[in-house]
Amino acid sequence: MNGHLEAEEQQDQRPDQELTGSWGHGPRSTLVRAKAMAPPPPPLAASTPLLHGEFGSYPARGPRFALTLTSQALHIQRLRPKPEARPRGGLVPLAEVSGCCTLRSRSPSDSAAYFCIYTYPRGRRGARRRATRTFRADGAATYEENRAEAQRWATALTCLLRGLPLPGDGEITPDLLPRPPRLLLLVNPFGGRGLAWQWCKNHVLPMISEAGLSFNLIQTERQNHARELVQGLSLSEWDGIVTVSGDGLLHEDPGFWSPTLQVLNGLLDRPDWEEAVKMPVGILPCGSGNALAGAVNQHGGFEPALGLDLLLNCSLLLCRGGGHPLDLLSVTLASGSRCFSFLSVAWGFVSDVDIQSERFRALGSARFTLGTVLGLATLHTYRGRLSYLPATVEPASPTPAHSLPRAKSELTLTPDPAPPMAHSPLHRSVSDLPLPLPQPALASPGSPEPLPILSLNGGGPELAGDWGGAGDAPLSPDPLLSSPPGSPKAALHSPVSEGAPVIPPSSGLPLPTPDARVGASTCGPPDHLLPPLGTPLPPDWVTLEGDFVLMLAISPSHLGADLVAAPHARFDDGLVHLCWVRSGISRAALLRLFLAMERGSHFSLGCPQLGYAAARAFRLEPLTPRGVLTVDGEQVEYGPLQAQMHPGIGTLLTGPPGCPGREP
Repeated sequence: MNGHLEAEEQQDQRPDQELTGSWGHGPRSTLVRAKAMAPPPPPLAASTPLLHGEFGSYPARGPRFALTLTSQALHIQRLRPKPEARPRGGLVPLAEVSGCCTLRSRSPSDSAAYFCIYTYPRGRRGARRRATRTFRADGAATYEENRAEAQRWATALTCLLRGLPLPGDGEITPDLLPRPPRLLLLVNPFGGRGLAWQWCKNHVLPMISEAGLSFNLIQTERQNHARELVQGLSLSEWDGIVTVSGDGLLHEDPGFWSPTLQVLNGLLDRPDWEEAVKMPVGILPCGSGNALAGAVNQHGGFEPALGLDLLLNCSLLLCRGGGHPLDLLSVTLASGSRCFSFLSVAWGFVSDVDIQSERFRALGSARFTLGTVLGLATLHTYRGRLSYLPATVEPASPTPAHSLPRAKSELTLTPDPAPPMAHSPLHRSVSDLPLPLPQPALASPGSPEPLPILSLNGGGPELAGDWGGAGDAPLSPDPLLSSPPGSPKAALHSPVSEGAPVIPPSSGLPLPTPDARVGASTCGPPDHLLPPLGTPLPPDWVTLEGDFVLMLAISPSHLGADLVAAPHARFDDGLVHLCWVRSGISRAALLRLFLAMERGSHFSLGCPQLGYAAARAFRLEPLTPRGVLTVDGEQVEYGPLQAQMHPGIGTLLTGPPGCPGREP
């Protein structure tokens, strides 16, 4: 079997390369961890071979292959019985790989070791499906030598997936891998019409186990549950908090907000908020509103997706690791309470559709389509006053096709056209970490273990059942690679008790009050750009007054998984993107705007009623006595509000950046 091939070529690091981190081993302080998220080393050229070798297949009577590992893909070429002129499935892009493991035969006479990778390629109809490839390392006479070769390949592939550097001329051993990253998963039981837990159990948990990530999963069960959890956590024990839900959830109690919104506000409401807010936060979409997940999907270079495909895309990106600075919008309501938004503030048509379509939640994302049709039939206008502090710099654009100029003057409101471009009770949590938690945990098999022994999905299939034939001995996990150095032992199954959550004493934080509203934040950064509500604004602000059909203030690019409201927006551009539509627009023209928004080309329509401005802060004063205001899809008190953008204070788990439109 050929040895390690030293990388000879490296690409120069782009000066505009985005700031990302990885799942690599880092400092335990969240503040120090955030500061340590430096740009990764210059990437290897995509064609530079890192490893090359000959492998057999499983079962042993199958063909033999030549494998070549590069920084972007695993190349597979069949050698025997007959080389393929046009190999099918001969290229496995790393963007489609969730993880890998090493295995051994349960037959004591088999001296071979096995290298298995887990992939999620697209099928003929475009949907992702799970597939595995198992290769037999049998070039040496002893099992120990073959195991070392299989582990070398698995270690190299894991390092590439997690963004960890490979030694240029050193030996590749499992010692290069740090302990598994530790994730806290919060599942919204109402997300995806009640399917969030099923999707999490059937797709998310197997995939993150394949990736070698440790996790603890808790289902949110009551108002402000997610907020209470993060307020009491000892954050140094975690590498990320991931919510499995949609962007928003409207419950009978308006204090029951989406887990993502609760998590961010809970972190910012801690006494140590400056350190806590740097805790990486991720979202896995299992709801009807998946705007942030749509933006993450685009950032990762994947084609637009909905439903399960979007969940699998975002799960693949989560497995790769990598954080990105996230802007957060501080919103002050009429009552003086303050909350932090990661998505949008809406008034008029958008908020009307969002809230009125709640009665169609059983339809999933189709509820917004139906709500839009009904909203067009009963189109309303609202009189109000919008004031904003213009951005001092032009919004950056990833590509010229997405550029959108600001208004030429305070009186030119329309930008120049841009080129196109039922609660299911689960009274338990699932965990593999023996850490103190605010809720008793039911342990699951320890991660990282390869999927064949995963029992969360009704009993994972044995490898022999998937790839073996009659007479082939089944394979079992190689304990040396499946338990990297420093990884925690799997906790034993324990009974689950009911009761209020208990804040771990290690957190050192005060107990949260049970009736604390998610919208009332007493900590967090000060809003130095905002005068008190009701007082005059500084002279450098721009004020618009009139009749509006809608007003939207959005931070990321997406308003929905398939709606690109601000195609030029970035997670950390420091801007709030203001879009408004004045009265006088026809229903047909408004419908064309939203249809074009699916491609992000609505600004190229030249609609005279459509306006845009990039701002650092804004104030909205509704002058119509009745209406609906939403923050991140959640209804808030109606009345004047104002908001200021705080650039890059959060961290979003996005995975590595991709090349839009060039998905493998």
